[in-house]
Amino acid sequence: MPAVQKSRHRIDPDAIPSPIQVIEDDKAKVNEPFTTGVRGQAPPLVTTSFQVKDQGNASPRFVRCTAYNMPCTSDMAKQSQVPLAAVIKPLATLPPDEAPPYLVDHGESGPIRCNRCKAYMCPYMQFIEGGRRFQCAFCSCVTEVPPHYFQHLDHTGKRVDCYERPELSLGSYEFLATVDYYYCTSLLFFSLSFIFLIDVSYNAVKSGLVSIVCQELKILLDNLPRENPEADSVVRVGFVTYNKVLHFYNVKASLAQPQMLVVSDVADMFVPLLDGFLVNVAESRLVIESLLDQIPEMFADTRETETVFGPVIQAGLEALKAADCAGKLFVFHTSLPIAEAPGKLKNREDKKLVGTDKEKSLFQPQVSFYNTLAKECVAQGCCVDLFLFPNQYVDIATLGVVPVSTGGSVYKYTYFQVNKVQSERFLNDLRRDVQKPVGFDAVMRVRTSTGIRATDFYGSFFMSNTTDVELAGLDCDKAVTVEFKHDDKLSEETGALMQCAVLYTTCSGQRRLRVHNMAVNCCSQLADLYRNCETDTIINFLSKYALRGILNNHTKAVRDTLINQCAQILACYRKNCASPSSAGQLILPECMKLLPVYLNCVLKSDVLLPGADISLDDRAYLRQLISCMDVSDTHVFFYPRLLPLMKLEGDSLPVAVRASEERLSKGGVYLMETGLHLFLWVGASVQQELLLNIFGTPSFSQIDSAMTNLPVLDNPFSKRLRELIDSFRAQRSRYMKLMVVKQEDRAELVFKHFLVEDKSSSGGASYVDFLCHMHKEIRQLLS
Repeated sequence: MPAVQKSRHRIDPDAIPSPIQVIEDDKAKVNEPFTTGVRGQAPPLVTTSFQVKDQGNASPRFVRCTAYNMPCTSDMAKQSQVPLAAVIKPLATLPPDEAPPYLVDHGESGPIRCNRCKAYMCPYMQFIEGGRRFQCAFCSCVTEVPPHYFQHLDHTGKRVDCYERPELSLGSYEFLATVDYYYCTSLLFFSLSFIFLIDVSYNAVKSGLVSIVCQELKILLDNLPRENPEADSVVRVGFVTYNKVLHFYNVKASLAQPQMLVVSDVADMFVPLLDGFLVNVAESRLVIESLLDQIPEMFADTRETETVFGPVIQAGLEALKAADCAGKLFVFHTSLPIAEAPGKLKNREDKKLVGTDKEKSLFQPQVSFYNTLAKECVAQGCCVDLFLFPNQYVDIATLGVVPVSTGGSVYKYTYFQVNKVQSERFLNDLRRDVQKPVGFDAVMRVRTSTGIRATDFYGSFFMSNTTDVELAGLDCDKAVTVEFKHDDKLSEETGALMQCAVLYTTCSGQRRLRVHNMAVNCCSQLADLYRNCETDTIINFLSKYALRGILNNHTKAVRDTLINQCAQILACYRKNCASPSSAGQLILPECMKLLPVYLNCVLKSDVLLPGADISLDDRAYLRQLISCMDVSDTHVFFYPRLLPLMKLEGDSLPVAVRASEERLSKGGVYLMETGLHLFLWVGASVQQELLLNIFGTPSFSQIDSAMTNLPVLDNPFSKRLRELIDSFRAQRSRYMKLMVVKQEDRAELVFKHFLVEDKSSSGGASYVDFLCHMHKEIRQLLS
């Protein structure tokens, strides 16, 4: 357990817990695959590269917990204040050396379930009476084993076919759903459609957005999702353009030219054609390409600046309803929808409200129209992805309601110009978004063993009741964070169980159930709880909890609550688990020694720091983005990765340095990753050889800081650095733009904003100062 000696003199930054040291120590510990069969064993950190062997618990790529040793009682949980939560990423992408979950087909009778709580068959179920019945591990109810599923037990009470059945031996697997499971969906005959809705107002045309979208869609039609890479995609497509009115296009294969149908009565949206709007790409290829070539020309001389937004989503929804199918809307939109129409908005950006009690209203939707629309979209399996290209305030807090509630995403490209770097970022995001694995019409339910229950959910989804998480679309990047509370006592012998079941439809129309199981230990001693927590997951939960809090509370109150909870967690440890020491020492639990530094990063983030020089739209955008991040995303977002690049040898990465200006050398070059941005910082005294290797120029003054891609140079250093940047980009769900920052340049202000261990210009405390503040808070709680 680390102890930090506090004196009146300045604390030595090297004497306080270092994130880099903890990360490196964890990497050094891992030299074999992580096997999931040991109940209550915490996995390696998200910053460590490791292989997973599923032996009965879900892989940490699917589920991570804040505590792998849960307190037995609610009093103990209350006393410690450690949040009990799991971050679940149901459709997470696995590395090539790990097999995807097995698909189990139980035929017409469907998956075996507990009669009472409906939990699915899993490795924790106990077979009794020679295998004729099983006792549910979640609710203890005894259920008859159907004759076709019967199997004898061995001398240990295990079924002899245990290792031949994924659902009896693995933590994650999928069941093929039977006809009974189609009642959960409005779509009995599943087909899937992607509808592209393109803003053709003056701003969209002038910036080059319309032409680049049309150009890219011609290429992307070859890359629509498919189950079998050899077969054609079954996804149908449709196209709408809009400004104040909507234009639908008939692209039926038999037409010589596409036909436009205009709907100007946006108050009562309807789809003017059924036959020829949603088409198979292979059949209608020529007509679609002709349309995409014509759209930029048709609107080239437009003077229309006003747009609608609500009717655009209604149009896509109505089209899916008429075709009786699920699907995704890709909306490309530029401005605040001020035209007279349902969902019309006014500009409510008011800097004077920032930091006041009224600030919270700016994060809530301006009108209830979009909440109702979101509910309708979810019922239809209509997921919305919104690509925004604003030049001024567009009210993301309101426009983002439908994407966030349907399991979709919001992307934002401010001051978009087609010839600038943003088009590279946008096109990469769009390509990935169209092609990534996604399930539709999904319902997720989390069941728990007696004693705890899932009480709160955070992420991009809709809930019409307290148990079912509904997602019109669920992709491989989305995570749902679930909080658990006690409703009874837990037992150390049996531990605590959680089962997450997601019913969804694949792109080819197959209804499936993906099941993830997790068993953790339970403890009656606080020391055991503090020995087995995961700080990165705790931070993921606390950040989402705080960002929901700003919808109803003053930002300062939310920040104070976070600091208080963190102080209580650490004070409880000191009081009950640590050996006596002088009051001047700050004592931290070994597995939570980074809690203060990471919490300070959350408090300094743009969303929670009212003094931050950031627009209301950006704060709303980040709020929505963080809400569905997994643990590795929040880790790098709050504590960026900073790599010195003076030496790049072989395949190994250089050891990162701490995110502080003190760690930068004038003679060095550093690559920083935040999950949303990449920065290449170049010191003023950097060696000529390094400059030639990276930029092909011998002098610091000749570096072009406007470049966003490094020159392709024929030397090993250049090749390795470009590979490194590509690999960082491949790990993230959004394309990270590279920004070259020369020391003493104006752009350095942006870069320094992410040096999170330092005091920030907008009022955030340095790591050292925050640690002192934390220590004071803990001492007050203990006095």
